[in-house]
Amino acid sequence: MSLAQPPRIAGLYRYPVKGLSPEPLPSVALEPGQTFPADRRYAIENGPSGFDPAAPAWLSKAHYLMLMRNERLAGLQTHYEDRTHLLTIREGGRVVARGDLETTEGRAAIEAFFASNFSPELKGEPKVLSGGNHSFSDVAKKVVSVINLGSLRAIENLVDAPVHPLRFRANLYVEGWPAWHELGLLDQTLAIGEARLKVVKRIVRCAAVNVNPDTAARDLEIPPALMRRLGHADCGVYAEVIAGGAIATGDDVATERS
Repeated sequence: MSLAQPPRIAGLYRYPVKGLSPEPLPSVALEPGQTFPADRRYAIENGPSGFDPAAPAWLSKAHYLMLMRNERLAGLQTHYEDRTHLLTIREGGRVVARGDLETTEGRAAIEAFFASNFSPELKGEPKVLSGGNHSFSDVAKKVVSVINLGSLRAIENLVDAPVHPLRFRANLYVEGWPAWHELGLLDQTLAIGEARLKVVKRIVRCAAVNVNPDTAARDLEIPPALMRRLGHADCGVYAEVIAGGAIATGDDVATERS
């Protein structure tokens, strides 16, 4: 009789611009107290927010274009190049905007695209925001978001429909945990090679997960279904990197008690 396979990393993703496309990663080098490199490094300001690039501070996602309210963002395919800071935006396979997000001219090219194509949803002039090492995460602490694929299969049963994992926009997807196992890991540590990630918070899901990443349609009601059936809208956890190291798709994920 063969032994059960240990939990493992099924996928790694970063999101260089908040609300825009995920980028799959075969591996990533984690550093203590940091997010995935360049994860949520930029955001598109939706009306004046008061964000100061010279003294970046966390603001709620309501200040930015985001999938919770702006599902059409999912219809854009984007790619960010670390070396050149070049963001390329495609729609229907066609390049519609391109610009270096660290130059005035490059940011202006991206801003002009959103001003022209998202005007009904804008509260003011869109602006590309960057704060160096700042992360435009949904939470103030720099964290890695973790999703249990077993929980997503349980959600499929709740909503009686396929649920694309990328609806949840996680950094790290784990295969091999039972459904909802992650919700009991608070204050425990995930060990992946030399890296250690301490689970610090359950993720309360918002309407962003109702958006289909393939069609940009708001076609499910996942948080209400969770509330009705489970009494909460939690799925996934945030973890803080407490020891650095390289992790890769296929790596085993062990749990250590603090």
